[in-house]
Amino acid sequence: MFKRCIAYILSITAVVANAAAHTRTDSLMHELDAAIEQREIFMAAKEARLDTLRYECRHAGSDEELFDRLGALFNEFGPYNTDSAFAAGMHRETVARRLDNPVFIKNARMNLAQVFTATGMYKEALEEMSTIDASTLPDYLLPYYYHIKRTAYGNLADFAADDIWKSRYTELTKAYRDSILRVNPPGSLTHAITTADKLNAAGRYAEAVDAMERYMHDNKLSEHERAICAWTLSVSYRNLGDEEKQKEQLLLSAISDMRSAVREYVSLRELALLLYKEGDLARAYRFLNLAVEDAAKSNARQRIIELNDIYPMVNAIYVDTISTQKRVLIGLVAVITMLLMGLVVALLRMRKQMQQLSQSRKALAEANAKLSELNGELRRYNAELSDANHSIAENSRLKEVYIGRYMDQCLSYIERLDTYRKQLGKLMAAGKTNDVKQELKSSDAIDKEVKVFYDTFDRTFLSLFPSFVDEFNRLLMPEEAIVPKKPGTLTTELRIFALIRLGISDSDKIAKFLRYSLTTIYNYRTKVRNKAAGDRSLLEAEVMKIGLNDLK
Repeated sequence: MFKRCIAYILSITAVVANAAAHTRTDSLMHELDAAIEQREIFMAAKEARLDTLRYECRHAGSDEELFDRLGALFNEFGPYNTDSAFAAGMHRETVARRLDNPVFIKNARMNLAQVFTATGMYKEALEEMSTIDASTLPDYLLPYYYHIKRTAYGNLADFAADDIWKSRYTELTKAYRDSILRVNPPGSLTHAITTADKLNAAGRYAEAVDAMERYMHDNKLSEHERAICAWTLSVSYRNLGDEEKQKEQLLLSAISDMRSAVREYVSLRELALLLYKEGDLARAYRFLNLAVEDAAKSNARQRIIELNDIYPMVNAIYVDTISTQKRVLIGLVAVITMLLMGLVVALLRMRKQMQQLSQSRKALAEANAKLSELNGELRRYNAELSDANHSIAENSRLKEVYIGRYMDQCLSYIERLDTYRKQLGKLMAAGKTNDVKQELKSSDAIDKEVKVFYDTFDRTFLSLFPSFVDEFNRLLMPEEAIVPKKPGTLTTELRIFALIRLGISDSDKIAKFLRYSLTTIYNYRTKVRNKAAGDRSLLEAEVMKIGLNDLK
């Protein structure tokens, strides 16, 4: 019982760990996609650094400074463009010979050998290196010297077609790997990577993982250094058969490669191959195309050859995937065929029921259509009734207000006429007949009363329709807005359309009301219609809608 519990707990732990690993790789995959999306930004930063180094080379104060700046330019170009790196190395050798400095010359020649190695020209690389005696090099150049030798012989061992030569190159690779460990201090990045490489070559993969993870945990790494360390770890995990961990480290390495804007790399290519095996063909194809594009731009012939070598493998995976998909498709077609046959049988059974329901549905549809028609008529009648009620309410409101104002106005006129009568009586009583005649001939009193009448009309109308002026101007073009001189008053044009709003649309009645000729009223109406923002023929109909909410 105890053993069963332990086994159960271990199985649950394994499932949880596996789920966590998948979550981690999914997160890293999204991070890689984002880094590729931002690649132009990283490349722009790279070009800016290169421009700065070129500027420093052009403005170097001495050949020694120029040699040093060219070295920085060579290192920046190394994983980015081998042709430019080669040009920087050649320039560096020229400066070194001009200085007649043997150490500088050897350093520059090793730069050229490094480029030859990156481009697959191993014979030329080793010929360059054969001209350099390691015993004549200062200590700081020995790690570089042994690194180039180890890289060249390691690549020759990988591509050797003959077992004898492969064995010979492998032994030389081991020897130079040991030399690298000897000249680099423990705790350095080169020492850690080379140690892991040696453990991998000896089949001690778990030890390589421990060594590399410990170094990465204990040291702060740049993006480029992290890419190299993660790639080394991925090799160890691949050899251990842990594909999930291998994929995680390849993702970390590829992310750092993208961020450090290098074009000569391996991780993205290996990740693409792994994704092909998993069936993620779209993403694998995109990653592989990017790797090929970068290898071509950097002119890293070694990487181009490696990419060409994996195409048959990718093709085989693709064909196998297509075959699997084809088998799945055939199975799905068979299942679908069976389902279709069952569906046909079910449809035949349902047909009788459908025929029985058809008549009922037809009758129901006719009833629904009739009901819909009746509902439509009812809605129309309701709408008409609502409009009629609203019109009645509006007319009642207008009549109520205007009857009240009319009565007030009449009383006011009676009082003013009585006052005017008394005034004329006083003048007659005083014998001022000429003043009476002059007063009777003058139209000032009438003009004053007309002005009072119009002011009263304006106030009354605007009390009923306070938003009339604003709403009316919205019907006109913005530049043609009609603005009264004083708030609470109307212009002649506004009074004409105020009367129209009250239902007085006959020009003759409007002319008599406003004491203008019929022609003047017609001209005013035509002039305002020409200012309409929309269809001028609909202006007066739109005016009738003004203030509907004010009267509710």
